[in-house]
Amino acid sequence: MSTSQPGILASGRQLSRFMEFSVRAARNPLPVLRQLAARPATQELVLGLGPGLVQGLGRSVDGLRPFPNLSGPGCEVPSTQADIWCWFRGNDQGEVMHAGRQLTATLAPAFRRDRLVDGFTYGEGRDLSGYIDGTENPEGAAASAAAIVTGHGAGLDGSSFVAAQQWRHDLDYFETLPQSERDNIIGRRLSDNEELDDAPLSAHVKRTAQESFEPEAFILRRSMPWAGDGGEGLMFVAFGRTLDAFEVQLRRMTGQDDGIVDGLFRFSRAISGSYFWCPPLVDGRLDLSAIGI
Repeated sequence: MSTSQPGILASGRQLSRFMEFSVRAARNPLPVLRQLAARPATQELVLGLGPGLVQGLGRSVDGLRPFPNLSGPGCEVPSTQADIWCWFRGNDQGEVMHAGRQLTATLAPAFRRDRLVDGFTYGEGRDLSGYIDGTENPEGAAASAAAIVTGHGAGLDGSSFVAAQQWRHDLDYFETLPQSERDNIIGRRLSDNEELDDAPLSAHVKRTAQESFEPEAFILRRSMPWAGDGGEGLMFVAFGRTLDAFEVQLRRMTGQDDGIVDGLFRFSRAISGSYFWCPPLVDGRLDLSAIGI
C-alpha cells in the first residue's frame, strides 16, 4: 500500500535545510535515483523530483510542470526550476547539517547543488515581518486532503506536489511604515492576528484567501524564515494534491486576474521558484515506479 512521505504532514521540527540540485551535463542520473529509492524514508527528509528530470527519463507525471515566470510591473516572481528538491528537518542544527552533507555526497556523481537555504522557527510560527504565517493552514484530515494525491492508482497515490520559493524581505523599509500600513499590507493586525474586514483589496490575506477561489484553493504550507549573508526572508513551501491551487493564488498575487498586485511585493520579492513531485512510499521506501525505476 502506498503512503505519503511522512515529513509532508508531520510538524514540530524547529530547523530545516532546503536544497535544490540540477543534473550535471552528460551525467546519467539513474544510478543515483536507484540509490535514493533504496533508502529507508524518515520524517526528517522530504524529497521531490522536477519536471525536467522526469522528462529526461522519458517519463511524465500528470500535473507536473515547470514553475511559471510571472514577473510583471510591481512584482518579481522568477522561475529557477531545479531537478531535485530536498527538505531536511530536525531540532539539532548539527544533525540537519550532516544529513544534508551526506545526501549531497550521494547525489554528487550526477547532480550539482544550486541552492542551500537554512530555515528556522521564529516565535510561534511567525514570519520575520512579525506576522503569524499560515494562519489558515488546514489540519488533520483536511491537510491530507489538500496535500496528498488519491484516486490515481499505484505509483501516484500517496504522492504530493510542492512549490518552493525563496523570498527576500526588505525589513528596513517595512519597519519604516506606520503599524496601520503594515497591517493593511498583510490584511491582519499584528497585535492580535485578527483579519481586517476593511483591508484594501491588495492585502495579502485577501489576495490568497483559499476559500475565495472556485474551486477552493487549499494548500498545506510548511514555510520557514531564513537569514544569512544574502539577507533574510521566507522560504515558502506549499504542498498540494495538484499544483493548481498554489498557482491560482500566485497568479492573483501578481495581478494576473484583476491588475491588483499583492501588497506583499512592497517589501518582499521572490528570488527563486520551482515545482516538484514528491513520490509516494512503498514498504517504507520511495516508490519511483511511475518514472520507470
